[in-house]
Amino acid sequence: MAKWTPKHEAPEPLEGPVVATITGGTIIWFVLFLAQVPFYGWFADRDLTWWVWTCLAGAGLGLIGIWYVRRRDAALKRVAAAERPHGDTD
Repeated sequence: MAKWTPKHEAPEPLEGPVVATITGGTIIWFVLFLAQVPFYGWFADRDLTWWVWTCLAGAGLGLIGIWYVRRRDAALKRVAAAERPHGDTD
């Protein structure tokens, strides 16, 4: 069998509203956690409490993600500003 080799270069990764996306996902995880808390007894009776804690973990990790992508976005903007000639205002 012949070894597979790519015929063209991989495309550049897409950049989008990363901070907004991570923030939205974090909010969704936290809302899901809040929606499940009143039914904790139902989940406990069926040994499904991990559903509740998974949502809380998602929200917690999302907070770390928000911190990370905000710092990354600021660093990218600093690098772009440093590379731009002085006097350029985009």
